[in-house]
Amino acid sequence: MLLDRLDRRILAVLQLDCSLTNLALAERVGLSPPACLKRVRRLVEQGYIARQVAILAPEKLGQLLHIVVEVQMERDNKDLHQRFVKRALAAREVKQCYQVTGEVDFVLIVVVPDMDAYDRFCDKVLYADSNMRKFRTMVSRFRNKFDTALDVESQ
Repeated sequence: MLLDRLDRRILAVLQLDCSLTNLALAERVGLSPPACLKRVRRLVEQGYIARQVAILAPEKLGQLLHIVVEVQMERDNKDLHQRFVKRALAAREVKQCYQVTGEVDFVLIVVVPDMDAYDRFCDKVLYADSNMRKFRTMVSRFRNKFDTALDVESQ
């Protein structure tokens, strides 16, 4: 299905606030409530809306370390990479996992309460992989921007 201008507008608005009622969403995008609800249901059914979540304010939840980890594998082997991905996806500490091009193979975004927890993560996920060549840890000092919205309206 191709997305039209109204579908893209619905997605853009929902990315900013998915708690809107259907009536409020319909008003914002210029549709009748039944037509808006029908479109939202179709967007969900077709997988354009993967899930609806609450984004928490980490500063309210106590001290957390946000860590960017670059991982370089020893051998470039699809099965070995998939094994690593499976281990990374199973780790609660991994919030994002990217398989990338360039000098490293993966970039992970890891969130832990302290360095001891990060050390345990390293033992469980990184050092446990026999194909892991090396990794580089970058601890975030400040999170200057965090945005989950994709630019769907300009596509």
